[in-house]
Amino acid sequence: MLTYGIIGYGKMGRTRHEAIQRTGAGAVKAIHGFERDAVEPALAVRGVRDILDDPAIDGVYVCCVNALNKPMTIEALEAGKHVFCEKPPAFNAAEVEEIRAVEARSGRALMYGFNHRHHGAAVKMRKTVEGGDFGAVLWMRGRYGKSVDENYFDSWRADPALAGGGILIDQGIHMVDLFLTLGGDFDEIQAMTSSLYWRLPGVEDNVFAIMRNTRSGCVASLHSTMTQWRHLFSLEVFMERGYMVLNGLKTSSGTYGAEQLVIARNRSVAPAATWRDEEVETFEADESWDREARIFADWIRTGRRSDLGGDSSDALRVMRIIDAIYAQERHEAPKLYSRLNAVEQV
Repeated sequence: MLTYGIIGYGKMGRTRHEAIQRTGAGAVKAIHGFERDAVEPALAVRGVRDILDDPAIDGVYVCCVNALNKPMTIEALEAGKHVFCEKPPAFNAAEVEEIRAVEARSGRALMYGFNHRHHGAAVKMRKTVEGGDFGAVLWMRGRYGKSVDENYFDSWRADPALAGGGILIDQGIHMVDLFLTLGGDFDEIQAMTSSLYWRLPGVEDNVFAIMRNTRSGCVASLHSTMTQWRHLFSLEVFMERGYMVLNGLKTSSGTYGAEQLVIARNRSVAPAATWRDEEVETFEADESWDREARIFADWIRTGRRSDLGGDSSDALRVMRIIDAIYAQERHEAPKLYSRLNAVEQV
């Protein structure tokens, strides 16, 4: 049986622990918690090295504040551990490149927690796109928004030195990952950010971005916000011969509504394209955490990564787009990537 250590035991650490237990993906042998983390006494260890230096531990789950994701991942890989790290992988693409260099030397599995791609509706959307029956993706529109309460301002997420940014790197990063999963790479990006309401330096509360794949012509628009007083998740994907619309997301908070996917096929072709009756499916359970636990365990056991997983090449693609958006926030010229699909797997 595979054994794991967990570094960081806040909400995400507990969520990952529960998924490991539910799926039988292995057993958690040791947990290092930070301040306020309630760790089971039988599993608690005093320091990170107690996990990394234990030869009986196969893999490590990194569930820390954002600022620790890069150093903890590197330290665990160098210790010979397989690593599952929460998003964001780092604060920028250059840091991900550093991680990938260590990963290549280590020969260990490195997976990232882009769990939204593993929601039931998202899995079906990906299979529909890859099946090809609906033709090429023309455009996508993603809106993802929430509000925050008074506790937010006392948390690490309100500190850019610990969080790395605001709503984009916190929540919008999931929509960016879905865009890449469904529409390929994007090499042209325009964006605006604002901090008009919460007014936290270095922590944007709204991001508006347009991105284009200049090879295919596919365009995606993103609105990521934490001034959405009624929480919202919406992803629309329109293709040559049909469309998919996902409204709502099954989450532990229950504030995004039911995860409902609508799929419809065009009845005719341009210039008079219309749609047939819609197929509606509601996904009652969030199986994303369990899927990730199984995929990570299978990768460790077999040495074969899953196409559905989120490896370091996926992480690098995501962070390149995050970089380009934040560069425009700083009034810098965004770095455009002339060669699409240029990221190789380690």
